[in-house]
This record gives sequence, C-alpha cells and structure tokens, in this order.
Amino acid sequence: MKLQTLKKRGSKLATPNIQIAILEETTPQVTKFEHKLQDINLMPFKPTKLEIFQINVGYMCNMTCEHCHVDAGPTRTEIMTKATMQHCLDAIKKAKTTTVDITGGAPEMNPDFQWFIEQIRAISKDIEIIIRSNLTILVSNKEYRTYPEFFKKHNLTVIASLPCYTAANTDKQRGDKAFVRSIEALQLLNELGYGKEGTGLNLHLVFNPGGASLPGNQAGLEADYKRVLKKDFNLEFNNLYTITNLPISRFLDYLLKEEKFDDYMQLLLESFNPAAAESVMCRNTLSVSWDGYLYDCDFNQMLQLQVEKSAPQHIENFDLKTLEERNIMLGQHCYGCTAGAGSSCQGTVA
Repeated sequence: MKLQTLKKRGSKLATPNIQIAILEETTPQVTKFEHKLQDINLMPFKPTKLEIFQINVGYMCNMTCEHCHVDAGPTRTEIMTKATMQHCLDAIKKAKTTTVDITGGAPEMNPDFQWFIEQIRAISKDIEIIIRSNLTILVSNKEYRTYPEFFKKHNLTVIASLPCYTAANTDKQRGDKAFVRSIEALQLLNELGYGKEGTGLNLHLVFNPGGASLPGNQAGLEADYKRVLKKDFNLEFNNLYTITNLPISRFLDYLLKEEKFDDYMQLLLESFNPAAAESVMCRNTLSVSWDGYLYDCDFNQMLQLQVEKSAPQHIENFDLKTLEERNIMLGQHCYGCTAGAGSSCQGTVA
C-alpha cells in the first residue's frame, strides 16, 4: 500500500514497519534526527550508565485511551510470564539497578504482578519501584481495590496519568467517567498517605497534551493542577510530569486523520533542544518488552526497533558491559523527546 494512501486513511492497520516508513519517507522537509545529533557532536549516540529498567509487563488494559502509544486495551493478550520476570530479576541483580519502572497496559492486570514486586523488593529495600497506573483500574473492579495498600506496603512510587484537571478534557482522551474514577482513586491514595508531605509515599501525575501541540511549562502546569485539585477535591500530589505525545500508534493515527502530521513533525523539528538531546531517557534506561526483548526506550519497543545487533537482544542474555557500549537506535520519532524542554517518562529533561 502506498504511503500517501496510508496518510489519508490513518495508521490503525499499519504495522510498526509501515509506521516507521511514514515517519522516515513522508517528511523530506524534516532533517534526519541523526543529522541533528551530528551537528551537536552527539553521534554516535551512546548510553551513559544503566540506572533504570523500564519493564512492560503486558499490553492488557481496562481502558482504550486515544493518546496511548502502546495501543493497549481490554482485547490485548500480550502478558509477561513469570519465567521472563525471573530473567528480569536476574538482570536487576547483575546491574545493581537503582530504579525499576513497571508499566503496561495496566500493569496491575498481570496475574504475577504482586509476586514480581515482592521479588524486586526482596533484592533491595533501596530500589525505587515505580508503578505506572491509570488510576481507574484501582476503583473500577473490586479485584484491584486492595492494590493501593499493596503499593504502600512495598513503598512503590505511583505515577498516574491525569491528562487534565477537568472532567470534560480527561474523559475526551480516556473515555466516559475516567475523570471521576481517577479522582476517587487519588482520594484513596491520599487517605493512605500518598502525595502527603513527610510520608515518603510519592504520587506523581502525568500530563499529555490533548492535540498536536507541545506541553506547556511543567512548573506552571503543576501549580495549576495543585491549586485546582486541592480546591475542588482536597487532593494532594508530589510532582506533575509533562510528556510530549510521540507520532506513533494511536497518536500517529490521529495526526494522519486530522491532516496534522506534517505540521506536527515540523513543530518538533523547530523545537529541537540540544540540552534535551543530551539528557533523553534512552541514555540511562533499558526497556524490556512483555516477551523479554530489549529496546532503547518504550517508544522504540512499540515500533519494534530492538537494541543494536551488537548487544544482547533478550533479557535472558543480559550483559551490562555490552549493552552500555551499544549505539542507541534512532528515528524521526525521537524528535518528540528533544522538543522544547524535552520529554521523558519522568517529565521534562532540560
């Protein structure tokens, strides 16, 4: 199928290879990302030190959010097995990792989720374990209502998506009643001490723009969120992270359908920030897919761009030295992480 036809129809049926082709071949006016890095003497693009394992334990989710780059949802069946989790545990021990970032889908829906958390915590009480929750899972099904207490017991850092502090905008991105259920979950977490000063129980929120624009100033948005959520719902949280929508999966589909793809790519190019490029998350993070394959970042995972062939391809064959010597795999979507103040799974980077 011709790329121009795909651009008209959208990317819903597009394979990762076709998505890459759309990004690489239909934006001739956008400088190749690696050429931008050459201009600032960052090629070859190398990792710094492996500090974070970001582990996707499955694409199954109770929600189908329109901005989701994972294309997660209730019909997805990809789930990490306990055997693959054990390989991850072995790698965490070898690397002496400081942070393990558990994501999905809704990671809570993996049947071995609690066992995995317990095993990570058994390795070290000092490892920061992050759980990326969509919040609604914690109140939509009684099976998961005890999970906040489990989070507290094991001192998990909770990072939760809340794309806006108004119901209309949140529900538009995430579905009917997503906002009210998110607020209910946040209130439950607050009752346990999450987001409260002095408790050590960290609760961070995530903002994604609703359309083809870059996030606003992170500090300013955080102040707005804290003011409104405190006033309207007596809610507290620690930090707000702003994350740029990358032009892949469902957001790529949106850009193509709305005929905003070319303009958005040009915006990302014009907003390229050299300081952000030096600090992007792929330099200190390794992404592990539900089936154990290794990627430079979560976005490369969705495009099936595995780590460079010189490095181990699967967590079973983890080798720290070789992985830290690899070149990072790049593409036009990387402009999303280097635009403006930069974007990572922990918010802005510059």
